[in-house]
Amino acid sequence: MAVRVFVAGGSGVLGRRLVPQLVARGHQVTATTTSAAKLESLRRLGAEGVVMDGLDPVSVGAAVAAARPDAIVHQMTAISPAHAGKPDIKHPDRWFARTNRLRREGTDHLLAAASATGVPHLVAQGYASWNGVREGGWVKTEEDPLDMLEGTAAQAGLETLRYAEDVVLAAGGAVLRYGAFYGPGAVDDQVELLRRRQYPLVGRATGHSSWVHLDDAASATVLAVEQRARGVFNVVDDEPAPASEWLPYLAACAGAKRPRRVPVWLARLLAGDQAVVMMTEGRGFSNAKAKRELGWELRHPSWRQGFKEELA
Repeated sequence: MAVRVFVAGGSGVLGRRLVPQLVARGHQVTATTTSAAKLESLRRLGAEGVVMDGLDPVSVGAAVAAARPDAIVHQMTAISPAHAGKPDIKHPDRWFARTNRLRREGTDHLLAAASATGVPHLVAQGYASWNGVREGGWVKTEEDPLDMLEGTAAQAGLETLRYAEDVVLAAGGAVLRYGAFYGPGAVDDQVELLRRRQYPLVGRATGHSSWVHLDDAASATVLAVEQRARGVFNVVDDEPAPASEWLPYLAACAGAKRPRRVPVWLARLLAGDQAVVMMTEGRGFSNAKAKRELGWELRHPSWRQGFKEELA
């Protein structure tokens, strides 16, 4: 059944892949952007574009009321260089400052607008790449806790993700914990660092990560909307893997030299705690629940296939 879908953050890296999939399934889409210059690109994707400030409750309330959606999808971030500046993995509290506000205040504003206008369902963006609790096995399910990296610069952002999950679930919505994105425009900064030999392996590089292609992340989101899914779902590919495998492979696909290897102490000094944890202790995630409950099927079941196709 076709529904009206409000995609907050529709001009972002995932939104640009999600909107056409929703439209292709017959849904009526309103998609937001912070820039009037992007309205035409949203129209070309098949959506009605609207300028909205996710940190302004009045702006959010007016946009949702005008769209009269049956479902809201929260994809608002500010991670791109245009919003956040140069990537700064050593200081994720600074790099993700505006994104953290969008995931906290922006989520609150969307939920308030949904309540005021009677929107019955919200799907929000979560994260599940390397941030599973650092104990036990290397692959975690939705039942396992997430790592908050207490006492590090990453703690504020990870706690913000947990806050967004809590309030969305309390409202009867769904949280899709996406793996690390790759696909059009998603890994350009990492590829550039690899080509400059500025993205090294750390220590033994045994830390695991989970990846997902943007198109697969979008297809899972469509299913969550159509099924009015509730609860948490890990939206990742079939192959969580250690950095010692995926990083050299990504470099090879990009035509770069094999990454250098640096000791943990030096990586912590240069890149901070988050980078060290990701590379040495990170835990990946299982997608079994999303496959089982949503009927999700991946076009790119492994980053091995996907990196090669994207960077060929």
